[in-house]
Amino acid sequence: MSQSEFRSRVATAEQALRALFPPTPLQLNEHLSARYGARIYLKREDLTPVRSYKIRGAFNFMRKRIDEGTATGRFCCASAGNHAQGFAFACRHFGLNGRIFMPVTTPQQKIDKTRVFGGDAVEIELVGDFFDDCYAAARAYSAETGAAMVPPFDHEDIVEGQASVGLEMVAQLDGEIADMLVLPVGGGGLASGLVRYFQGETRPQFRFVEPLGAPSLRSSLVSGERVRLPQLDGFVDGAAVAEIGALPYTTLSGFTPDDVLLSPEGRLCQTMLEMLNVEGIVLEPAGALAIDALRDLGETVRGKTVVLVVSGGNFDFERLPDVKERALRYEGLKKYFILRLAQRPGALKDFLDYLGPDDDIARFEYLKKSARDFASILIGIETKDAANFPSLLARFDAGGVSYQDITDNQILADLLI
Repeated sequence: MSQSEFRSRVATAEQALRALFPPTPLQLNEHLSARYGARIYLKREDLTPVRSYKIRGAFNFMRKRIDEGTATGRFCCASAGNHAQGFAFACRHFGLNGRIFMPVTTPQQKIDKTRVFGGDAVEIELVGDFFDDCYAAARAYSAETGAAMVPPFDHEDIVEGQASVGLEMVAQLDGEIADMLVLPVGGGGLASGLVRYFQGETRPQFRFVEPLGAPSLRSSLVSGERVRLPQLDGFVDGAAVAEIGALPYTTLSGFTPDDVLLSPEGRLCQTMLEMLNVEGIVLEPAGALAIDALRDLGETVRGKTVVLVVSGGNFDFERLPDVKERALRYEGLKKYFILRLAQRPGALKDFLDYLGPDDDIARFEYLKKSARDFASILIGIETKDAANFPSLLARFDAGGVSYQDITDNQILADLLI
């Protein structure tokens, strides 16, 4: 397909979307612009009706099936997140029946939000513990009933719908092409759509961002072919995809691994908290990926016009304590230890003398057992400056304190913390 034809299809998709919502804002962010010496704009996809860009692709896919006359009146999808909510909203808009397959482990908050967006137009079926179980169930349902299955990213119509973000950008910048676009990547539908939309001599520089624990695009570029990650960290649930989409990879395979930045999950939590506390913007982990990438881009953006796609704001505030915890541990301001202390009166009091004036005990569990000389203690220590920990550990060593730092031991941390 030629670029002119692709752009024409994107324009049709964008015009149709206006029946659902106006263009999402493109906002110059003074805070980030001042920090990095650039004109940094945020494309606020977190302000769509479902708080993510996923509604664009789902709506476009369904619209085209209806226009072609190939829709049976039923649609289905497999998703536990933003795709399900965009799908539900589109079903209600068109007045069509939709079936959404979600894992049994999906948080109730996500299920409830999807029901709100879909109303009576959707049914939700909980299947299995993992996405693959839902995907298989949705495929079986599609084959049995003739329902059109709406994929989250790996389809031409989905890519066209997501690319409408680019058309809006150009209009909002009065025809100017940004020097750089920073795009989050999960399955690759949004990123590949924007790359295709901006193909040409004046296209911007692209930088892609994935979670450190789910680098499906970067791993594929390193291997020279699509690879499926054997395991991933699901914390950044909106972008934790085990395998980049086949169609998006065809477009993105021309880039190098160096074009893909990886955001550590703990640092991403810092960015989320900063945007909440400084700018009052509530972002889900995947929604903050492009902003977090500025920490790696640094001086390379100075003096440039940079657009960051803020891809989603579906954040459950019950996760806020975990976000704060991860941020503190990443910054080196909080650590967890297992200690062995003598079982004698005054042993704990003696241990407290090792702590500095800025050290605070945030977690403490002591298990005293009879007929043993030593007891085990789980202790969490918070401090105001990460530089305090080396001196604290030096005092432990000098005093003969037996300890093990389990802060970065994910298995023990998940079990004990």
